[in-house]
Amino acid sequence: MAQVSINSDYSEWASSTDAGERARLLQSPCVDVVPKSEGEASPGDPDSGTTSTLGAVFIVVNACLGAGLLNFPAAFSTAGGVASGIALQMGMLVFIISGLVILAYCSQASNERTYQEVVWAVCGKLTGVLCEVAIAVYTFGTCIAFLIIIGDQQDKIIAVMSKEPDGTSSSPWYTDRKFTISLTAFFFILPLSIPKEIGFQKYASFLSVVGTWYVTAIIIIKYIWPDKEMHPGDILTRPTSWMAVFNAMPTICFGFQCHVSSVPVFNSMRQPEVKTWGGVVTAAMVIALAVYMGTGICGFLTFGAAVDPDVLRSYPSEDVAVAVARAFIILSVLTSYPILHFCGRAVVEGLWLRYKGIPVEEDVGRERQRRVLQTLVWFLLTLLLALFIPDIGKVISVIGGLAACFIFIFPGLCLIQAKLSEMEEVKPASWWALVSYGVLLVTLGAFIFGQTTANAIFVDLLA
Repeated sequence: MAQVSINSDYSEWASSTDAGERARLLQSPCVDVVPKSEGEASPGDPDSGTTSTLGAVFIVVNACLGAGLLNFPAAFSTAGGVASGIALQMGMLVFIISGLVILAYCSQASNERTYQEVVWAVCGKLTGVLCEVAIAVYTFGTCIAFLIIIGDQQDKIIAVMSKEPDGTSSSPWYTDRKFTISLTAFFFILPLSIPKEIGFQKYASFLSVVGTWYVTAIIIIKYIWPDKEMHPGDILTRPTSWMAVFNAMPTICFGFQCHVSSVPVFNSMRQPEVKTWGGVVTAAMVIALAVYMGTGICGFLTFGAAVDPDVLRSYPSEDVAVAVARAFIILSVLTSYPILHFCGRAVVEGLWLRYKGIPVEEDVGRERQRRVLQTLVWFLLTLLLALFIPDIGKVISVIGGLAACFIFIFPGLCLIQAKLSEMEEVKPASWWALVSYGVLLVTLGAFIFGQTTANAIFVDLLA
């Protein structure tokens, strides 16, 4: 948070004077993508982007890794141990990579540059609207998870600063979880969320990468050289049931979900070719897999079945190295919340203007008023829900189900529709294989989404 000058220019808080800016709001903030216009180079043109292949790998890894890794040790516990956790991740990785490749193929075929635009162009209006609604709900839920994570880490840090042992029931009012989350949110997150631009995201990206790798390193080190006061619970060696394995899927989906931002990354490449992109996403997912497996395996073996859904909460408050990891996570989340909010706000804005039938370029006069109102409503709702839903595991389970839509359902529908649009009278065997694979993706995504939704309704809410 040393960059206090970020977004300090008053003009960034004012209404937009660029009529084309609102048309670019639905672009991913993670990469710089030139707006599409008539006569512009197609995605297959080598001059259509500036990102190198290695740079694309880094961006995809950065988009994939994040605070979701804190839940992976609990996912290994849910899955029934190390063997089943590794097998589940390896199996899902095949579908995750194929979904990224399908999106690049459909982006190139439709000449669209964002995830929702590809779905609109390939699958039609209804599916496109559902996709945009899903993105808005997903980013909203992720913002709730970020606020809960802030509270989890602050609880431990405050316990050390106030010299209170873990589990103390009586504490001063200013150390109350609800107060500290609200104070942090109002003083840091809200001011970063109101501006119309998010130029600070490049600092957030670097911070997130450093914080993620540091947390992973600490968890591995603490497993190799554990503290004396840490005693693991039961180390499961097999799942209690097949449904227990499936219950770990939403966490994996949440951790590996980078598909929404992958389409702009693909189009930002110097050579946006599907074959090259396949190598990019394979390398990126292998790196992410190594980080998530290192965190999940070592965190699970350190605490066993007693591991907390937020693994850092399982460590003693007095541990200095872990306290630094908590600080990294807090700083990363403080800057990641505005980015996720920006994406969600842009989708809500696009849906509103489309519903009103107003062209984006013609409705910039009231942009500032809408932006401030949307930001305040979004911020207050996420804050209230975070204050009264303290369990990060439940939130990640729900938004992990939505992540399955972006990883499986929408890419599967795009693949099916793209192949059905082909006009050959005699379909080759590969055509039927690809359509069947698309059906498999949709079925798998629908199963994960349906399972998490049912758990949220019939298990959590009725418990």
